[in-house]
Amino acid sequence: MKKWIVATLLLFFTAGAFAQTGGSAQSKKSETPKGTVFRSGTMKELLAASAKEKKYVFIDVYATWCGPCKYMAAKIFPQEKMGTYFNKNFVVAKFDAERGEGVSIAEKYNVRAYPTFLILDSTGKEVGRIVGGADPDDFIAKVQEVVDNAQKDK
Repeated sequence: MKKWIVATLLLFFTAGAFAQTGGSAQSKKSETPKGTVFRSGTMKELLAASAKEKKYVFIDVYATWCGPCKYMAAKIFPQEKMGTYFNKNFVVAKFDAERGEGVSIAEKYNVRAYPTFLILDSTGKEVGRIVGGADPDDFIAKVQEVVDNAQKDK
């Protein structure tokens, strides 16, 4: 009889633990992303969004085999401070330089190293670039410097 009671209690505790885990995972799915949100679409669509929203376009030109590209994608861009800065100030996208439209983008903007981050105005004119990654504070500072210099030239 004692074994039956212990087995029943163990079953209830196990079921309760699984139910709680499922509930918290479900609520995480509905949360707004805190990191950088990369938009999909063609370059033409991104430039149109840039003009409409009065923002620069920020493009991550990467290669699938590139270690620093993977690091930036996995560890840096998902951070909340990156999302706060980039989502507010840019139309953000990424293109694989070896596939699809990314090939022509890499060619047009003469991308020779990865990762290369392009900052474009709404006409597609390059206003600056950053080659290589950095920690969030340094990276944001580098991007902001490009934007500040571009605005001085207007």
